[in-house]
Amino acid sequence: MLTRPDQAADPAEAAASPMGPLPEGRSLPEMHRSVVIPNAAGWLRRLMAFIGPGYLVAVGYMDPGNWATALAGGSAFGYTLLSVALLSSLMAMLLQALCARIGIATGRDLAQLCRDRFPRPVNLALWALAEIAICATDLAELIGTAIALQLLFGIPLLAGVLLTALDALLILWLQHRGVRWLEALVAGLIFLVFGCFGIQLVWAQPDWAAVLNGYLPSASIVTDQQQLYIAIGILGATVMPHNLYLHTAVVQSRAYGNGGAAKREAIRFATIDSSAALCLALLVNSAILITAAAVFHAGGRTEVAEIQEAYELLTPMVGTAAAATLFAVALLACGLNATVTATLAGQVVMEGFLGLRLPAVVRRLVTRLVAIVPAVIVTWSYGTSGTAQLLILSQVVLCLQLPFAVIPLMLFASDRTRLGPLVAPRWQLVLGWATTMVIVAMNLKLLWDVVAG
Repeated sequence: MLTRPDQAADPAEAAASPMGPLPEGRSLPEMHRSVVIPNAAGWLRRLMAFIGPGYLVAVGYMDPGNWATALAGGSAFGYTLLSVALLSSLMAMLLQALCARIGIATGRDLAQLCRDRFPRPVNLALWALAEIAICATDLAELIGTAIALQLLFGIPLLAGVLLTALDALLILWLQHRGVRWLEALVAGLIFLVFGCFGIQLVWAQPDWAAVLNGYLPSASIVTDQQQLYIAIGILGATVMPHNLYLHTAVVQSRAYGNGGAAKREAIRFATIDSSAALCLALLVNSAILITAAAVFHAGGRTEVAEIQEAYELLTPMVGTAAAATLFAVALLACGLNATVTATLAGQVVMEGFLGLRLPAVVRRLVTRLVAIVPAVIVTWSYGTSGTAQLLILSQVVLCLQLPFAVIPLMLFASDRTRLGPLVAPRWQLVLGWATTMVIVAMNLKLLWDVVAG
């Protein structure tokens, strides 16, 4: 079998047991450097070879957990909180750009870097928190997918949750075909969601002058306690911990060169990829909020927060049954996409923190079960009536874990001994640490408010 030089077998990897520790294991080995970069091609063709990982990451920024906060914000306050959605997306673009940088510069994902740097007790604690965060993320995604299946086909909620376990087989099949197939599926579903809400916006007929004005910060967001609470919820639901781990791994699927110039180009193209994908995620989240504002807030229904309630109200308030159907189709696409990427993130976290190498089928089943078992238990306990509480619970758990992913990310992005000349520019570090402090403060405030009732 012919092997490219950049994919030569690692001696440490070859010596390791297939079921034992993998000291220098590659992140997502099925994907690692599997996409060839055309050396002699022009700038645009080389850029296109890097397009894809950003869309895997962008999925986490439009999952069902984001839908709940966008619906609540749009129905209660109209277009005012669009500025918070914009700020959240700008923060996400910066953090994901830093993820791409450290993944490409070091050849390690965030979980592997934590295992390299921190003592074993700290590493195990970070692994446990990351697994809990992925379970919480998957909980919202599984519930969202199950709700969509219930709305579209009448499938019971618990059965819908169990059906989503089949995504593990879908990932195995797509990865066997190549990472580009997986990226194409995810990107295609994202554009389907975008198209559904594009049609919704035409039917909703929003006040576009008010929409544009909504992207400008308003003092009422700070002075009005209820607006501030929902704004914190939007911020807290935007940056997902598993996305930080996932992005540092998936950028290594490109076979860029090992030299400094090649890595700088890879960082630049990967940043363009993730920023463009997150712009699309911003448009989707904005469309959800704008639809809620134009339909529910303008119609006097200012307390719509549950997905099922929004679905039931869309048809009578918009005037066409297709509006509710498109809403459910978009929700299903978002939920399926998010569960796929959460499963990949579970693999990154388990292999990166623990250094274990498992057969592909076993690894998929383990990472899927780690997330789906808690979702099945909680769904069985709460049922349909508890879905809103489940979404809130998932966001609170993410609030607890987020600092333990963002702070290590910033530590590694600032580490000149590891990144060398590829260390993040000073302006990115300053903005990154400021963003970290804002996210941590906002999430702690949200957590305190929830605990305090």
